[in-house]
Amino acid sequence: MNDHRKLGRELQLFDTDPLIGAGLPYLLPAGAAVRKAIEDYVHELERRHGYQHVNSPVLGKRELYERSGHWAHYSDDMFPPMQVGGEQFVLRPSLCPHHALIYRSRQRSHRELPLRIAELGGMYRCELSGVLGGLTRVRAIHLNDGHVFCAPEQAAAEVSRSLDLIEAAHAQLGIRARRYRLSLRGDGGKYVDDPRMWARSEQILRDVLEARGQDYDEEKGESAFYGPKIDIQIADAAERETSISTVQVDLYMPDRFELSYIGPDQRARRPVMVHRSVVGGMERLLSHLIEVHAGAFPAWLAPVQAVVLPVSDTEAQAGENLVRRCVAAGLRAELAHPDRGSLGARVRQHRLVPYQLVIGPREAAGHEAAVRLRDGGQVGAVPIEHLVNQLAGWCAPVLS
Repeated sequence: MNDHRKLGRELQLFDTDPLIGAGLPYLLPAGAAVRKAIEDYVHELERRHGYQHVNSPVLGKRELYERSGHWAHYSDDMFPPMQVGGEQFVLRPSLCPHHALIYRSRQRSHRELPLRIAELGGMYRCELSGVLGGLTRVRAIHLNDGHVFCAPEQAAAEVSRSLDLIEAAHAQLGIRARRYRLSLRGDGGKYVDDPRMWARSEQILRDVLEARGQDYDEEKGESAFYGPKIDIQIADAAERETSISTVQVDLYMPDRFELSYIGPDQRARRPVMVHRSVVGGMERLLSHLIEVHAGAFPAWLAPVQAVVLPVSDTEAQAGENLVRRCVAAGLRAELAHPDRGSLGARVRQHRLVPYQLVIGPREAAGHEAAVRLRDGGQVGAVPIEHLVNQLAGWCAPVLS
């Protein structure tokens, strides 16, 4: 079984330190490279699907979360307030209150809707030490979050568009969904008490799933405190289920923050807020991808996409020149210098790198490199002038 905690340390992707604290892992250069590749891919995917990107602070005044309902329904999972200048500030448990304020920063017209905004932002959960582990349960989460503000009649279409976006990203990342779950509220005071609101939100999600012909299970007690959601469930290496991607219909926060837009009749109307996360928290996503790919990431995700292997010191300068050209083209490339061992030893050392570019006397004389693939296949000698562009194409994600 591939355990991301063991693999992540062996491959020098992430680590922890007791001086930083439990549940607060840090990414090493290789892990940071994988995360940056995901960030860039999702950012561009969202941009092509009509999202505008924003940045918001990780702190907010306590009254912000009182307004959003987090303080009443979620404070047990939040870090304690910090007293600053007579005011209380809180590390945010969610990005949605900030995005609601961004929406209401000026008057909106029906012509602007749907308004789609997205952010990769930090949020914090006061998890107990006993449940923390690796990258799956952490206290600092970097969430790929997004919110669509739309007219009520647009909500179903926006939920479906969000699912399209999630499915495209999962296909690119190599994530296989185990099942779709319609997460509903349970009993007790954890949930906003407004049966009519819940019924409207649930019906939108059911209608979308049925229109798409998507099988799903229902589970009570798994919703957000303010509304139901569609969770896409995946399984880890130990066959434990977890959620990465989600879509929620929220009729609660638009009321709490008094959000509005001017309709065609020039009257103020209340928008619907669709919450969606295409790939969820970076930490949990990385844990899953490490286990799924066992470190042999797809070329577009690999920490090092191409390694250049000069056969001897004589070809070292040609190898350095090729690395520089690869890096200039946006590739993650490095040199495996001959002083690091025999060619065979260096090939084995870089067995997880998708493309191994060997330069011997013949290749150096012909301004070529022999391309070896991670699976043992060989492309053969390719002229340097063509090779870099080919590699850039091979290592690019597919955007839809």
